Amino acid sequence: MKLTIHGYSTALFATWYFIEELGILFDAGDGLVSGLMGKCGKIKKVFVSHADRDHLAGLLQYNQLFSHIGPTIYYPKGSQSFPFLEAFSKKFDPHIQGTFWEPIDKGQHIIIKERISVESLENEHVYTSNGIIKSLSYKVWETKKKLKTEFLGMPSETIKKIREEKGEPFLMEEQKTNLLSYSGDTPVVDYARFEGAKVLIHEATFLTKEETQTKNDKNRHSSLEEVFEMVANCNIEQLILGHFSSRYYQEEIDTKIKELVAFYNIKIPVYRIPIGKVSKAILDGKPIN
Repeated sequence: MKLTIHGYSTALFATWYFIEELGILFDAGDGLVSGLMGKCGKIKKVFVSHADRDHLAGLLQYNQLFSHIGPTIYYPKGSQSFPFLEAFSKKFDPHIQGTFWEPIDKGQHIIIKERISVESLENEHVYTSNGIIKSLSYKVWETKKKLKTEFLGMPSETIKKIREEKGEPFLMEEQKTNLLSYSGDTPVVDYARFEGAKVLIHEATFLTKEETQTKNDKNRHSSLEEVFEMVANCNIEQLILGHFSSRYYQEEIDTKIKELVAFYNIKIPVYRIPIGKVSKAILDGKPIN
């Protein structure tokens, strides 16, 4: 499935990614509506990774203009900021109705449309000591049924007879494809987490591992070095990098990406979201490598 992805992602300021064919939005930072304008009308489901303002500040304007479509906003169950935001939005815009706000836990599967679902995964961005999950990553799955290996090559009449006698489940098996994975904000802790993704959208706030060693234990991020080390050790087909800190010049980021692509011998296309700019149809553009 071809995916048309639009996005903006600069650390501290705003992050959002819209997957046009699926009508889903990952995070909803400031500038969402001004960046997408009328395309926001295609958004049916919003998946917010966590309650930092740069990931949710665009919800109020989106809700005001497009609540009549009846979108659903999904958010981490353990984050109490969202019920407050929902209550505020209903008081601030009492005439606006139609939006559903739904808390979700890790491991849930939300049906998008036939054969397409979104799975929520726990990540490590927000540290909590009581097991409450306040930050999520997401995976988009496509599920198809295919003929089991042992029946391949059989005549169609034989297949038909087996179906009539033993039923469809006896013949078919499910094939799941990870169309897209979205990291949200999180440190890299598990190389296998996004294994097999057709497209991986991953944050890379810092350029080096050393810069991730801050005194802030509650909000942890990835470095470009760690993301490329992970990608070099798993099977991913396309990589989109974003959420870079504005402390860096764009040329500095691009130079580091090219250096790491060469060091790890990365052969897949690598795209990056420029600091402070909206990127349209990201996968249709030219990879940085």
